[in-house]
Amino acid sequence: MEITASMVKELRETSGAGMMDCKKALAETNGNMEEAMNYLREKGIAKSAKKENRIAAEGLANIFVDGNKAVILEVNSETDFVSKNKEFINMIDIIGHALLKSDAKSLEDAQDVLTENGKISDYIISMIAKIGEKLSLRRFEIVTKNDDEEFGEYLHMGGRIAALTVVKGANKEVAREVSMQAAAMKPLYLNIADIPSDVLDNERKVQKELAMNEGKPADIAEKMVEGRIKKFYKEVCLVEQPFIKDGDKSVSQYVADNGGEVIKMIRYEVGEGMEKRNDNFAEEVMNQVKGN
Repeated sequence: MEITASMVKELRETSGAGMMDCKKALAETNGNMEEAMNYLREKGIAKSAKKENRIAAEGLANIFVDGNKAVILEVNSETDFVSKNKEFINMIDIIGHALLKSDAKSLEDAQDVLTENGKISDYIISMIAKIGEKLSLRRFEIVTKNDDEEFGEYLHMGGRIAALTVVKGANKEVAREVSMQAAAMKPLYLNIADIPSDVLDNERKVQKELAMNEGKPADIAEKMVEGRIKKFYKEVCLVEQPFIKDGDKSVSQYVADNGGEVIKMIRYEVGEGMEKRNDNFAEEVMNQVKGN
């Protein structure tokens, strides 16, 4: 039977599923609308599609390492309660190990990576149907290192924050200390060279305005800006930060004293930059009572 655009449109409006999923469902059921809807429901697609516009800014981050390869990822859920669910945690393990074995470079690539439970995209859909919340792989990065380098991995607050670093020339303990620093002190960049020029220009402008508003002459304000920019570096750059366990030296000095240098840092904090849910528990309960 020919699957027309109007049939796909009708099923899409009914199920909330994507166009390609609807087209496939109709093809699999020979154009029978009711059976196609059941097909989508059985696959968990209809149920998951209705949750697509819901906010998922909770969840967990994690790090997986195998030899000279590591992956850091963040998987989101709608509620903190679900992020503590054993099935959700197991899902992150399965996705993480699958990505670690892959060469995926983007979220689009990741959707087709095979896990023990099928493609990541299909696995997440099935878990949405099972858990009942919107779930999503928000971001990940695969990192490789050389034999003379060490990974530093640290999870904070049960996986709310994950920090992965690569240190050259120093041992595993030093690399882990650097990751702990990154997790705790929230650096935005590895070093000064990584700060975008527009960010630096804006900071200079703000600091000059502050100095001028304090009544300082322009030449004095300029000198004050340079001092404040150095302080800014120590706040936002990992290697410039005072080392937590010895504030008399920077992170770069601590690592150098141990024969190494920091060459990479990735820090994920779950939900950073995302809109948060504004839960109304009473309304949610009433909706469930009403069958919404």
